[in-house]
Amino acid sequence: MATSSELITTSDAYSAHNYHPLPVVVASADGAWMTDVEGRRYLDMLAGYSALNFGHGHPRLVNAAKAQLDQVTLTSRAFHSDRFAGFCHSLAKLCGMEMVLPMNTGAEAVETAVKTARKWGYRVKGVPDGKAKIVVAENNFHGRTTTVVSFSTDQDARADFGPYTPGFEIVPYGDLAALEAAVDEHTVAVLLEPIQGEAGVLVPPAGYLSRVRELTRERNVLFMADEIQSGLGRTGTTFACEHEGVVPDVYLLGKALGGGIVPVSAVVSTREVLGVYHPGEHGSTFGGNPLACAVASEVVDMLATGEFQQRATELGEHLHRELAVLVGEGRVQAVRGRGLWAGIDIDPELGTGRQISERLMEHGVLVKDTHGSTIRIAPPLVIGKEDLDWGLAQLRTVLAG
Repeated sequence: MATSSELITTSDAYSAHNYHPLPVVVASADGAWMTDVEGRRYLDMLAGYSALNFGHGHPRLVNAAKAQLDQVTLTSRAFHSDRFAGFCHSLAKLCGMEMVLPMNTGAEAVETAVKTARKWGYRVKGVPDGKAKIVVAENNFHGRTTTVVSFSTDQDARADFGPYTPGFEIVPYGDLAALEAAVDEHTVAVLLEPIQGEAGVLVPPAGYLSRVRELTRERNVLFMADEIQSGLGRTGTTFACEHEGVVPDVYLLGKALGGGIVPVSAVVSTREVLGVYHPGEHGSTFGGNPLACAVASEVVDMLATGEFQQRATELGEHLHRELAVLVGEGRVQAVRGRGLWAGIDIDPELGTGRQISERLMEHGVLVKDTHGSTIRIAPPLVIGKEDLDWGLAQLRTVLAG
């Protein structure tokens, strides 16, 4: 078998360098643990940016996938499949909504939401053709398609990909006055992450989401919540919006919806919103395929019990208590987050986020950096308390030098 070094060299030679992964080559994984090709074990404290909320190889999800593999995996939407109806019904029920539009990746869900908001604006709200505007927040991360990077403020994601798609206005995240000023008669939607993940797990000020909900109702504007990273149990509730008792007009879902097995995303809303579509106006060959529906239906059933949300709440409280100690000791400048999700600003004198991530890897813990000296922690919701404590102990060791 090839070594990690050999595989990384081949990867560098034959793949585009659009990522800068840590130098670990994973060969197998189970629960919250991953093993590289040399047999070294690592605690996964990233969980695929929340795609692995239920851990690696969860038996219920693997069994659902295996059973479906023996039946039918793809029909395209040219035909019905026996798994499609149940998936859409159960996901709509979980969200308290009426209709589901399934896609594959999170970026596809965002693109679908943008198209939906514009079409709703023209057909229902009565915005003049070509005038629809969507208000978004600074430091957002909604994907990497041409349209999505058009309203990104991250120059790494945006530079050299113009000309950019018009129709978006960017306001500071958490700034209600700026948001209120941006919403005008042509605004069809406000698109926000309830917690900004890529920006460093930024939690908005208390009351922000509830006021956004009030404002969008007052102005006849859709509130679209991108819960692709924050949703499906990560923050201790099914959706992060629930922390302020908010129900948006549109949920954007992905990542954990596929159970870490297949890419599954969805836009979930009311009949008034998703009912604007007619055959041929939007679609995806793989969107809502039987294999995806089988796995995602099992994910919905698992979330319906509340077990994983409760686990994220309890372990999350423990996680943030332990991280607060590091702030008090001066090794960490700030900690943000909810549930089993944290953005940790390391003292820059101790190293960049990348350097801290590499040192943690050497101690058997896998996390990922974001801007500057910030790292993110988002372990699978199935992680044991003992394993979580072990991972935090390694962080303390690394920060102590």
